[in-house]
Amino acid sequence: MTTTSTALAPLGRAALDEAAFVELVRVITGHPGAEPLATRVDPVPYPIGTPTTAELLRVRGTALLPGGERRHWSCFVKRLQSAKWWDGLHLVPAPLRDDFIANIPWRVEIAVQRSNLASLLPQGLRLATSYRIDEYDDERATLWMENVEPTPGPWGLERFERSAYLLGRLSARRQAHLVEPLLPRQGITTPGMSLRYYVDGRVLRGTIPVLADDATWQHPVLKEAVEACGESTLRGEFLGLAERLPAAMDGLDRLPQCYQHGDASPQNLLVPADSPEEFVAIDWGFDSPQAVGFDLGQLLVGLAHAGELAPEALPAVHRVIVPAFCEGLEDEGLAVSRSDVEYGYLGSLLARATFTALPLECLAAPESPALVDYFTYRVRLARALVDLTSQVDLTSRVR
Repeated sequence: MTTTSTALAPLGRAALDEAAFVELVRVITGHPGAEPLATRVDPVPYPIGTPTTAELLRVRGTALLPGGERRHWSCFVKRLQSAKWWDGLHLVPAPLRDDFIANIPWRVEIAVQRSNLASLLPQGLRLATSYRIDEYDDERATLWMENVEPTPGPWGLERFERSAYLLGRLSARRQAHLVEPLLPRQGITTPGMSLRYYVDGRVLRGTIPVLADDATWQHPVLKEAVEACGESTLRGEFLGLAERLPAAMDGLDRLPQCYQHGDASPQNLLVPADSPEEFVAIDWGFDSPQAVGFDLGQLLVGLAHAGELAPEALPAVHRVIVPAFCEGLEDEGLAVSRSDVEYGYLGSLLARATFTALPLECLAAPESPALVDYFTYRVRLARALVDLTSQVDLTSRVR
């Protein structure tokens, strides 16, 4: 048998001792007498986009069962951390760092696994199975979870529609007056609190001033991308939407409020290869009440952000997810008008994803044809989001 110290060495401090590792393998295989044999640890080739995720790995191996049978097993390992350990913390202005660390709830995924959330999920939507949680004194932790092997291939409209329906049912079951936040803390029950924190920092202070700067649009890379797409009006449309953003945020707070998934991109709604009729929801976020429809924004834009869905396909996705979400609400007995759902969805999409569609931070990279191609793609994405978020009167709920 491969020794635990050798097999799990790539995990560093997260590595388990011999007894704990054997117990883990027995939990995963469901056999109390299983003995681990060969084991391998592999990093997950997926870009980490959140300060609270330190590392993603998969552990695979074989085990010898009491009857002599050999069984393959695997698990997904996610190493969590307080934002104070984030490698990019230096990018946050020094006077804002303590506030930034305090407002990024790094233990949300632990709270998900220890809560009653699983009992609230509608049929067809479930959590990944948690095998083990290790927390450390320095505000770090390791989750040992089910390794969901996803169904290969792109998402079709039917899958978008089905997931939107289930997200609607989930939102109705987690209305703000029915449930509590996963991690209770000061001010978190205020409608839109988490989104406002994001908008105040990333969007209003960080992105919009850069979009307003003449020098940004004169950068050779962005200028070439804009010209290639024929988007001479994009800058002005961005700034026009920016003027409407504060009022739109006020309007979102007046809508029905729900605790939702918070980051419901397709990448976080895994479709298991061995059970393609269900979704496994991972990476929950934004643990505060948000306007009904909030989750549809990430559902729409997640694959496009990753370059896996053409921006020109977004209008078709938009047309199926809104009625499906409304149907989910209705089936749970929550009466919300389609116009309110669209306001919550598109207003949140405006605040969270539209202004940041252009990866302005990448303009500091060396110029190259690949960078121009990337910006050309993201200009197309920006156009799709500006068009969608301009469809609804985002200030109509302000009174």
